[in-house]
Amino acid sequence: MTRFPAQPISPLDGRYRAAVTELGEYLSEAGLNRARVQVEVEWLITLTDRSMFGSSPLSVDEIESLRALYLEFGQADIDWLAEKEAVTRHDVKAVEYLVRDRLSALGLDRIAELTHIACTSEDINNLAYALTVSAAVQSIWLPKLRLVLDALRTKAVDFRAVPMLARTHGQPATPTTMGRELAVTVYRLERIALQIEANEYLGKFSGATGTFAAHLVADPEADWPTISREFVQGLGLDWNPLTTQIESHDWQAELYGKISHANRVLHNLATDIWTYISIGYFRQIPVAGATGSSTMPHKVNPIRFENAEANLELSSAILDSLAATLVTSRLQRDLTDSSAQRNIGVGFGHSLLALDNILGGLGQIDLAEDVLAADLDTNWEVLGEAIQTVIRAEVTAGRSTIEDPYAVLKELTRGKRIGQADLVEFLNGLDIGDAAKERLLALTPSTYIGLSDSLVDYLP
Repeated sequence: MTRFPAQPISPLDGRYRAAVTELGEYLSEAGLNRARVQVEVEWLITLTDRSMFGSSPLSVDEIESLRALYLEFGQADIDWLAEKEAVTRHDVKAVEYLVRDRLSALGLDRIAELTHIACTSEDINNLAYALTVSAAVQSIWLPKLRLVLDALRTKAVDFRAVPMLARTHGQPATPTTMGRELAVTVYRLERIALQIEANEYLGKFSGATGTFAAHLVADPEADWPTISREFVQGLGLDWNPLTTQIESHDWQAELYGKISHANRVLHNLATDIWTYISIGYFRQIPVAGATGSSTMPHKVNPIRFENAEANLELSSAILDSLAATLVTSRLQRDLTDSSAQRNIGVGFGHSLLALDNILGGLGQIDLAEDVLAADLDTNWEVLGEAIQTVIRAEVTAGRSTIEDPYAVLKELTRGKRIGQADLVEFLNGLDIGDAAKERLLALTPSTYIGLSDSLVDYLP
């Protein structure tokens, strides 16, 4: 049997690469290494700006050339690091060597010994992960979620007044509108999106056990906590003053929990729309040339929503595992987080792929208003709630002497299909006031939707 060339194992790097490739800009080994170079370079600039350890401030041109090391980080740097790490067997040390090599090429050998000074690898790594995860969330994941929310919001507004039979416990229930139901999902996701937008991205920069010990010995006069805080905040991150060797990763656990929560709301949306498709409420728009079933030519399968379900489940499984794992580190440091964090991109990738599927699926469905109307017209028994509520109000007002209105309507409607004529006959014989009777006689399943239409106005 002929052996293949090297093949991707994850479908995210194979079959679905096009849908998630943007994440590789940040949540990949290359993206992580670029951020590591950024942290190392900005630390050099911070030290020289303050004339630390006998250094002098760099010129504007020198600072610009230094920042180009990460702003123009590319394939040549990726390859250089791969070769160096094969020797060092240490990824952050390879980055340090790359920076030193580039300093020499730039004629900045005089500051070479400041490279990685007073740093532990985790000082570089925790900041690099915070930078890359923040960029991936803000630049890629949230904008895709916003596109899904925009599509849902549009449909919620378009269908706000389209009556639909509700199905609590899967059984015919008080009608709603399709628009209001979609608005519920938008409202849920908007809350989570705001929480994700407000998530902190914490960073530490305090040495081997978080005590600034080497810093203080090297320069006892410096205000190291202030320098650390200003450096971390200068990267656009939030400073964590109290850590062990590692930043405690609580912000990551919080973020991944929120992303996972969003995944589960989206999963609920996917299963509901799948169900609406299965009962004919939504018609799928055939895609030219696409095959629904290999043997049944008539079928248009709701595969977008099914794929979304699977990918949301995978994403949440990974992100939940990360959230549980990353908050624990034995004593002052262990390396369980190192391997775990390399899967951040996988967790986000499956969620991003699901968002892409949902967005595509929403663009390929039409509301079958005739089906919704027909379903309502065959379920007049759902007016039982309205009738017994009105009777109880009439009894309270002294306009009726009916005993146990709930039992009366239960006897009429439970487990039965009744039509308009049955209800009209029943209502005409009711001992209630004329105004109440007129309201009930005018009521139909399609008009028994309460404030569904106007509730859509509460959309954020």
